[in-house]
Amino acid sequence: MRDRKVSTGSPPRGSKLPGYYSDRNPTSTGASPYFLSPWNPVAASPFAKSPWAYLPLLSDEAADPSATGLVGSLVREEGHVYSLASAGDILYTGSDSRNIRVWKGRRELSGFKSSSGLVKAIVVAGDRIFTGHQDGKIRIWKTSSKNPAVHRRVGTLPRLKDLLKSSINPSNYVEVRRHRNVVWLRHFDAVSCLSLDEEAGILYSGSWDKTVKVWRISDSKCLESIKAHDDAVNAVATGFGGLLFTGSADGTAKVWRREAAGKGGATRHVLVQMLLRQESAVTAVAVSEAAGVVYCGSSDGAVNYWRWQGWWRQLEHGGKLRGHRMAVLCLAAAGRLVVSGSADKTLCVWRREATGGDGWDHTKLAVLAGHQGPIKCLAVEEEDDSQAGAVIAAPGGPRYVVYSGSLDKSVKVWRVLEREATAGATPVRGLAEAEARNGKLGRSPLRAGGGGAGAPTSDGAASST
Repeated sequence: MRDRKVSTGSPPRGSKLPGYYSDRNPTSTGASPYFLSPWNPVAASPFAKSPWAYLPLLSDEAADPSATGLVGSLVREEGHVYSLASAGDILYTGSDSRNIRVWKGRRELSGFKSSSGLVKAIVVAGDRIFTGHQDGKIRIWKTSSKNPAVHRRVGTLPRLKDLLKSSINPSNYVEVRRHRNVVWLRHFDAVSCLSLDEEAGILYSGSWDKTVKVWRISDSKCLESIKAHDDAVNAVATGFGGLLFTGSADGTAKVWRREAAGKGGATRHVLVQMLLRQESAVTAVAVSEAAGVVYCGSSDGAVNYWRWQGWWRQLEHGGKLRGHRMAVLCLAAAGRLVVSGSADKTLCVWRREATGGDGWDHTKLAVLAGHQGPIKCLAVEEEDDSQAGAVIAAPGGPRYVVYSGSLDKSVKVWRVLEREATAGATPVRGLAEAEARNGKLGRSPLRAGGGGAGAPTSDGAASST
């Protein structure tokens, strides 16, 4: 049976652009302070009246920069939160409402909207924001130099001219399903994850179409399409030494090495190591570049980690962290901390400890409870004294702000200290009061690990609570 013919060439004059590029909403009309004002009589913009409410905690523990716990909740009425990204004190959040919210200092700054495709991934590079969508598009937004509250859409990946040029040559088509061919530089299924290598000027996108695509940021050109896995790509992360890490629903986690750019700047990625091959899907990947450690979360609730052996130039399995009863859906690493979010509605916070030589152990510092739905996304930023409102540095080492987005339609803001957990830690008060004001949640204490529950086991794992 013959394949269906694919028409090529430019669209006829007067006709509409292909549906893939029919999204024409380049500016964030709801981003100005006037549109955000409750006195604005024009209600056309979805951002005229924000459905977000910031619920700060007023307890001593929440206000104390030396305490680990919940700082506040951003409760929304728009949709499930699937993605978020932080850049300093700026937070971007995406949901299935197709809106992208911008927060500064945990207060809403502005928002912008794409007309199609829920927002599954967000990464930030300077004044540009890249968003990956359910419809297979990657959109590029730019922050106004005059008004940081205004964001303008400046492009879509792949570019229309590149797509039309490639469509002329039959060799640029790949068969994705029986009787369906598409141009290789376009994702034909949801973009599930994004990762930036800012030093190399490269953006990586992973998709449910089983591929990872490589984009040059400077000119938005697709340099390569990697047939990475046998099932959906769930996670992609750049790392040390020009390595790329991918995780998939096929149960594998892989390591790729980027080779020197060839003609026209084209890249080539070579598979150098298979980290995992298991029945459980790999759902999340995080990298601690300074320590040379890679973490992979799985649908069985475990987090495996590997350490870089520079002498052998490969990754060696270091152990398995067990702290969740259900699937791990997201991971984030910062400093000596790694945070995991799960379908069991909790966050686990671990601290990495050097054991001598090249070894690492992990201690569970805390289990953060408060969400009423699976936790889909995480971001971690180191907190300075001005953010915490502290005059002097708090004891307990560095402080971090953890943002967690959930299918309960909320984003929660946590403060985490990189310090030794104590067995007698007091549960965080104030969570019940804050959620009671919203009329949704009951008492949800923080459970701190230490001693027996948080101590590393002999195989490098920490036992679950």
